[in-house]
Amino acid sequence: MVIVRKAIEDEIQIKKVSNLLEVLGIDYKNISNYILAFIHRSIVNERPDFAPEHNERLEFLGDAVLELVITGNLFVNFPEKAEGELTDLRSAIVRGKNLAKIAKSLGFSEYLLLGKGEEKGGGRENNYLLANVVEAFIGAIYVDLGFEEASNFINKHIYSTVKEILNKESIKEYKTLIQEYAQAKFDITPTYELIDEKGLDHEKVFTVGLYFKSELKGTGSGSSKKKAQEEAAKNVYLELTK
Repeated sequence: MVIVRKAIEDEIQIKKVSNLLEVLGIDYKNISNYILAFIHRSIVNERPDFAPEHNERLEFLGDAVLELVITGNLFVNFPEKAEGELTDLRSAIVRGKNLAKIAKSLGFSEYLLLGKGEEKGGGRENNYLLANVVEAFIGAIYVDLGFEEASNFINKHIYSTVKEILNKESIKEYKTLIQEYAQAKFDITPTYELIDEKGLDHEKVFTVGLYFKSELKGTGSGSSKKKAQEEAAKNVYLELTK
């Protein structure tokens, strides 16, 4: 009988992740959850003896901690901004594209434990997957060291991108966000259809529907079809990711 050591007990994984934590300046108590943060569902399906648990519960926790810390920082540091502006800015900071960029800068992809299919499919470079790992890693810090240390990590590596985001022409780009989300989650590309058109030529209001295949997920209105599509994408994205 071959005894397979679980990932969280594996000496190679312990050494790799402990080195990462040392580089990041995280004085951990229990390394198990940090290793777990890098375990993707695909390897659990293929090798349940080695990886019986994936990182999605930690991701759930880390997502909540991340949003709370970012929300608090924005509330304190931008007293002049209205609720809608703060919401858009928070969405830009915690969006998958930004978190994936941070994951790559920290070298998180090399610590991922993936199934063979996910590996061949380019999982290590998948923005959606990498963003989830960042959230799971935050969850691991919270479980191991508490809110303050998790907050320190978020402030240093994630909230610090706020200036760069503010300097961009647009922080919204919801059509891109909903497309990335739909492709990663459901392997489909959203489509848009004109539902209604009202008003005189110089003051028309267009209403557009956003569809996942034939299912209407939401609508948006605007003074042009492009603006209506952006509004529909925003409405659907915020609803699906809240």
